[in-house]
Amino acid sequence: MYFALLLAAMAFSCRPDEDSPGGRNYFINLDDLTHDQIVLGEKLDDPYALSAMQLSLANLYPTKSGVERLEATDYYVRFLPQDDLQFTSLRLMGVNLTDHPLDYEILREGDYYHDPSLQEDDITWQYAVVDKDFHFPDDIRYEILEQCYIPENAETKAGDVDWEEVEREAYRLTGNAHRLLPRTRAADEGMPSGTIKIVDDKFKGGEPIGVSGVKVSVNSFVKFASAYTDASGNYVIPRSFSSEMRYRLVFQNEKGFGLGIDLLLVPASVSTLGSGPAEGISVKITKDSDRKLFSRCVVNNAVYDYFMRCTREGVKITPPPQNLRIWLFQGIGSSSAPMLHQGSVVEASTLSDYLGSYKDLVKHFLPDITMGLRYLDDYSDIYNYTQHELAHASHYVRVGNSYWNKYIKHVLKSYVTSGMMVYGVGTEPEAGYCEVGEMWAYYLQNVLYKERYGSYQSELGTSYWFHPQILLYMDDRGIDDSKIFTALMPTVTDRNHLQQSLVELYPESRYIIDQAFNRYLN
Repeated sequence: MYFALLLAAMAFSCRPDEDSPGGRNYFINLDDLTHDQIVLGEKLDDPYALSAMQLSLANLYPTKSGVERLEATDYYVRFLPQDDLQFTSLRLMGVNLTDHPLDYEILREGDYYHDPSLQEDDITWQYAVVDKDFHFPDDIRYEILEQCYIPENAETKAGDVDWEEVEREAYRLTGNAHRLLPRTRAADEGMPSGTIKIVDDKFKGGEPIGVSGVKVSVNSFVKFASAYTDASGNYVIPRSFSSEMRYRLVFQNEKGFGLGIDLLLVPASVSTLGSGPAEGISVKITKDSDRKLFSRCVVNNAVYDYFMRCTREGVKITPPPQNLRIWLFQGIGSSSAPMLHQGSVVEASTLSDYLGSYKDLVKHFLPDITMGLRYLDDYSDIYNYTQHELAHASHYVRVGNSYWNKYIKHVLKSYVTSGMMVYGVGTEPEAGYCEVGEMWAYYLQNVLYKERYGSYQSELGTSYWFHPQILLYMDDRGIDDSKIFTALMPTVTDRNHLQQSLVELYPESRYIIDQAFNRYLN
């Protein structure tokens, strides 16, 4: 009964993509998404278990069974990292981790799972499939759950064996025949492909644009594959499948940055899209779609675009660190760039007061940027304020931790103390660091908004005491963002030092610089 319902649900949750050649791909219905905890059912027999594949080979090729003795190609394992360092070391070793077991029936999809045998504030078991020659780290707890045989991973195998049919037989032998799809695809159509797109109502007439550089991860039991979308949102999974698959968007971008998620002890969030056909799926996201998926994709694109702009020829703005970690909070209304993952240090009590109910998250994983999305609904708003925090991240790379500690301490203390006066009033002992940092970030935010949407968005930040319009005034007269960024040296700790730095770098523009600063004397 369960499988009949599953097939019926798939019939209503997918539809052919009329814009794709041959109608191969399917659009997923985003109304069915859930971000709750995954609910597991019964443990299943894995068709890729070494014993199952050996039995399948013997059934189909009895004369070969005594000759073709299969050896494990991979191990199905689970790790229990204790902290961020151990988690990150696994990822740097190329291990693709997922927080739930791969050989269980899933009664309800979701974005995460936490092993009930572990404390809620501990990192949960992380499941993975690793090569048989994988060198297990000595300092990270692990368990080998099963030896596996995945034909594509075998170093040598008999060439006159139909290995796809061996896989299919293994599904039948393990009670998973209902998951198989008809074997009617041509060889060149065996790789899942599709597009992940999103609509920005104010950009390009609302025509869907790609969700860029995001990872599309698929699996059937322990057989995994993944691919990054290109700038237009297209992906091709470099492996064929014979069965229905689970699709997930993993927000660990190809540029290196990761988007975290509310109240989950993982450094990069996952949006589970559910089961789909082996040909591939497509997604079109709008602001009326699932809120978390929408906001994750917008921030993903904003950061991707910012990295691309910083590396454009002629632009001299240093990009943020590649391993930038960004947390998205739907229930917080303000954003920040503490750069904790990079090594900045903020008093624990100050950070706890700022994060409120989210404070326990920093026990294992530290953020660089926190995006408060409570009051941001449109693509343009989320995109715009993400650019503001990325401007801070570039500034951080320029000035380093000692500078940043003073700046972020001032901002967080001002927020916690007053709530409304988030930047203070400008007379505090270290207000100058805030003055330079916010002047720069609001200025660049306005410039990037105008570049994308054609006009300023009411010149945001110009009502504050640090006056970003000083830099906007200079920009209008030829002193652009690259020139201004070059002046943001570690010694520039207030507006007077900024003015001096600009004059020293661009003496030919001294009149414009002095005029800009004099227009907004404090």
